[in-house]
Amino acid sequence: MKYTPVIGLEVHVELKTQTKMFCGCSADYFGKNPNTYTCPVCLGLPGALPYPNKLAIEWCVKIALSLNCKIKEFSKFDRKNYFYPDLPKGYQISQYDLPFGHDGFIEVFKEKGSTDVKKIGITRVHMEEDTGKLTHAIVSNEKVSLIDFNRSGVPLVEIVTEPDFENEYQVIQYLQKLQKIVRYLGVSNADMEKGDMRLEPNISLSKPNTKGLPNYKVEVKNINSFRFVDRAIQFEVKRQTALLDKNQTPKQETRGWNEVKNETVSQRSKEEAHDYRYFPEPDIPPIEFTEDEITSLKSSIPELPDEKFKRFEQKYNLTSYDSEILTREKGLADYFEEVVKVGKKYQVLPKQIANEIINTKVNTEEIFPAKLVEIILENKKTETVDESELFSVVTSVLTENAKAVEEYKNGKENVLQFLIGQTMRKLGKKVDLNAVKSAILEKLK
Repeated sequence: MKYTPVIGLEVHVELKTQTKMFCGCSADYFGKNPNTYTCPVCLGLPGALPYPNKLAIEWCVKIALSLNCKIKEFSKFDRKNYFYPDLPKGYQISQYDLPFGHDGFIEVFKEKGSTDVKKIGITRVHMEEDTGKLTHAIVSNEKVSLIDFNRSGVPLVEIVTEPDFENEYQVIQYLQKLQKIVRYLGVSNADMEKGDMRLEPNISLSKPNTKGLPNYKVEVKNINSFRFVDRAIQFEVKRQTALLDKNQTPKQETRGWNEVKNETVSQRSKEEAHDYRYFPEPDIPPIEFTEDEITSLKSSIPELPDEKFKRFEQKYNLTSYDSEILTREKGLADYFEEVVKVGKKYQVLPKQIANEIINTKVNTEEIFPAKLVEIILENKKTETVDESELFSVVTSVLTENAKAVEEYKNGKENVLQFLIGQTMRKLGKKVDLNAVKSAILEKLK
């Protein structure tokens, strides 16, 4: 039987404020000696009182605005009660019924190669504190769990979507867009290897011709790479399909991702909201925003990746491929535009600048915009090459590198740079890079 995946996402993003969410401890904890960035507040000692980080709240609102969310003018913090060793107070300060942001969206393409767009609903964007970090180790030949509270209390934004995703391709697009947005805003490094961005898909399968959501969902916790999210979803779809085919309903549970075995593993039954016994945080007053404050925060948001992508295509007459690469990071996009300004005086076209930056992977910290324009002008002084000679060399390169050709045809576009390099080497003279690229693309048709 053919089932339809029903997928929602919870993403946690650590903010890079100088101090933690509810105390004055440094939030720059990564790689530091365990339990050295702590105080009575983030250790949950009796009598210690939290005081909110204003900047973290403003950054949370900016993330919400960037995701097209509505902002609540009256909001509050709540206590989420559960007992786990990495939660020193026995509860987490979070938000429940009045999150800062709600009812937003992001648009993604429905399928690879498709131009049809799907709107992914953002249910809520709320602020909370991070927990401590558990490390499982062997000490004196005994298995133990060690707790580092340096991370405890670091500002954490949770972004929850509607169950609108139908496949892993849509999920990865959304995650890549979200990562770019928080980096453009300058509020998080979103470095997944350091735990700055943690991904939790909720996956279930809907039977054909049924209305409403499935009567269960499986959450896969704390995944730290887009690739593993992709694999976890594929694994869960197969696992749940096998169960449904036997007329068994998959358990509502929380699972973890085993990256060695490439499979999800059962961890515990999944909690419902009432299990956490939420109630308003009595030590922090409600947070109120005026319309002027929200407008001011909105006006401080820079041009975001999607807007910049469209502008680069239109204003600079770039391909979608070039525009996508140049807008992946705000720093690279800004660098490109600085070079364009300098290059204009010397009739250097934006397309030539884009080619140079992308094809040679320019070190933007070492090569200043004016220097790059010099390099481009120098490179323009090329030797002419006979068309038949060029096509002959290209044919030879493509024949010798059949695997690379196959990878390119399967969508691995960066292989093109390798083929260009091989062709230039074989030609043995300085020829126009664009001519070489065009000849290869012609042959690859």
